Amino acid sequence: MGFIEGDARGQGTLFPVTLEELISEDHFCRVIDAFVDRLDMQRLGFARSEAAETGRPGYDPRDLLKLYLYGYLQQIRSSRRLESECRRNLELMWLLGRLCPDHKSIAEFRRVHRHAVTQAGAELVKFARSVGLIRGEWIAIDGSKFRAVSSVSSVQERAAVERYLESLEIADREDEPVVENSAVAAALEKLRSHAEPEAGFMKTAQGMLPAYNVQTAVDAKHGLIVAQQVIDEPNDKRSLLPMAEAAQQALGESPSPIHVVADTGYSNGEQAAACESKGILPHVPAQRGVNTQGDGKLFDRTAFQYQEQSNTMLCPAGHTLRSDGRNGRAIIYLGRAKVCGACALKSQCTLGLRRTVKRHVHEGALQRMQQRATPAVMQLRRRTVEHPFAILKYAILGHPRFLLRGLEGTRTEMSLATMAYNFKRMLNLMGGAALRTALAAR
Repeated sequence: MGFIEGDARGQGTLFPVTLEELISEDHFCRVIDAFVDRLDMQRLGFARSEAAETGRPGYDPRDLLKLYLYGYLQQIRSSRRLESECRRNLELMWLLGRLCPDHKSIAEFRRVHRHAVTQAGAELVKFARSVGLIRGEWIAIDGSKFRAVSSVSSVQERAAVERYLESLEIADREDEPVVENSAVAAALEKLRSHAEPEAGFMKTAQGMLPAYNVQTAVDAKHGLIVAQQVIDEPNDKRSLLPMAEAAQQALGESPSPIHVVADTGYSNGEQAAACESKGILPHVPAQRGVNTQGDGKLFDRTAFQYQEQSNTMLCPAGHTLRSDGRNGRAIIYLGRAKVCGACALKSQCTLGLRRTVKRHVHEGALQRMQQRATPAVMQLRRRTVEHPFAILKYAILGHPRFLLRGLEGTRTEMSLATMAYNFKRMLNLMGGAALRTALAAR
């Protein structure tokens, strides 16, 4: 019994197969092509968006953007691998018209177009909202750590060099310091040439490693990412307002307030108050300090009632604590030593002469966002924001580690990865043919 056989390699055909015939009407390459072709590349800030009148012509930025979007959708991020794919991949031959850019041109495009790529991603978000895939009412915010390209040893070496230079600075303040110029020059050169000067050690699933903190704002309707940022801070404490504002800007004008949901790590009274002033309602569990004196058995601050008209606190025994000024972000309220000393509840209240209570200067905003953070809302946060990170890390990037160095490089990578994620999600929701038709109609 014979096998199913293919055509002989030298066999000709009456009607030669064209690239157009090999790419189906609903293929995602056609969707990429339709999206990029509708972009105003010059307005978005892509360099050489118009051909130069003199000199050797460069590659059209549309083609290189299409190449990168294809690559990130296929887990191909290396410029050398993308160059290789252009020579062998029929889908890319169709998408780029058989162009084969060299890896240096491919890498340079990504290096210089962080802002423009981010703007292109924003255009995709606007389109998704125009076709009803983004509602813009409930937005979940979260952060996740992505490995930096630097190794642990290289970051440790950088820290050691920085400590050495700091010691020289201290020595400069001493009388008649003895400093070897060649050693200083060598240390400075090592610091300048360090691969990743902005990466720091952060807690990841694999332990403390060089990493960046990736922030995303995800629309609750279909899980599309409306905004993203890469920061070098290990926690999310200062990211509530920047991410909420980024989401608001991406969504455009809205007749109703935006509801932003985040976990306790985003608890920030000052930023919560600023969100409310901008028409953004944060739903975040407030992070509170606990009174640990007396083995934690003394009255917590929540047992004291704030009297707004008199700006005083009322203790559980009915006595008044008056304001004693501000200490950082807290207003201090003090009881009177004479009253506290004679109080029947003193043993349950304080071990000192009088009770001290602190109230956050933005306590009202903290209480309001705490009240909004109901169990149902927090469940919405979990099912909205956690899935996109898994897709970004393992279905788009292939592994949660950046290829490019520094904040600028990682931000470019994340802009491309986010755009690829949104494309993948939109293709799943609408299908290639319908999505392509909608792109052509707008």
